[in-house]
Amino acid sequence: MITLNVNGQPRQVDADPDTPLLYVLRDHLELNGAKFGCGMGQCGACTVMVDGEAIFSCITPISVLRDRQIKTIEGLGTTADPGPLQRAFIEEQAAQCGYCIPGMIMRAQALLEKKPSASEADIREALSPNLCRCGTHMRILRAVVRAASALQNTSSGNAKGASR
Repeated sequence: MITLNVNGQPRQVDADPDTPLLYVLRDHLELNGAKFGCGMGQCGACTVMVDGEAIFSCITPISVLRDRQIKTIEGLGTTADPGPLQRAFIEEQAAQCGYCIPGMIMRAQALLEKKPSASEADIREALSPNLCRCGTHMRILRAVVRAASALQNTSSGNAKGASR
């Protein structure tokens, strides 16, 4: 048994230490936001955050995650109360098929937690490891810019914060 801290909750998992985090999230913890894309850390569909950094969960064994904070898209908000990035993606209609969106949001979340005033160039660079086959990159970019703007207003005290 290994204990993982996922979305602020300790979770006991009975899995081989070499099991990739993606499989534990989906198969053991029933957190299905992160998607299997390539299985080689090249597409970003499986992106989650560990200690504030965006990582490819398909190539990260759970053995290296003890005592670390794992955040998935499920930890950012709910259907009734989406987080700022989730809300921006909805408002910008940034999803076509939606397969890449959880990974895009998690990579953008990691950036905006570190740099709420990220520029468009910062956002483009941060999102570059994640692929979208539908070609909604411009709407995704607009959504992250919108969320960054909302977060800048948050620091003025008139909106919700980025982290939950």
